Amino acid sequence: MATTRLSSKGQVVLPSATRTSRKWNAGTEFQVVETPEGVLLRPIAFAPSRLEDVFGMAGYSGPRRSLSEMDAAVRKEASRRR
Repeated sequence: MATTRLSSKGQVVLPSATRTSRKWNAGTEFQVVETPEGVLLRPIAFAPSRLEDVFGMAGYSGPRRSLSEMDAAVRKEASRRR
């Protein structure tokens, strides 16, 4: 049985073997469920994507854009949304 400890920041490190066997990577989000026996961590699953929802991203047929042009477009849109 593996053990862990609660840090002063309220963090708990899950053993590497558990993370690996469950395929939990950094950034995995969990639902915290209190039970009579303790606390249950349940990973929050992402909803599967449908082809119709992402299809528009795959059909660009215009001129090629450089990475700097794409970065500039992303920055411009991010600024617009703020």
